[in-house]
Amino acid sequence: MLDRLLETGVVLDGQLVLSVAGVDLVQISLRALLSSVEAASRMMMGPPTP
Repeated sequence: MLDRLLETGVVLDGQLVLSVAGVDLVQISLRALLSSVEAASRMMMGPPTP
């Protein structure tokens, strides 16, 4: 299953907000792409040209 996930790629997205008395003090956003080097290079190159 891990091989299949790395072959296609997985995007993780999250957000954390710390607030006190309804006032947002800190906001942290995270976005990460997990994939194999081969899959990432294919994504960067785009579709093959005939």
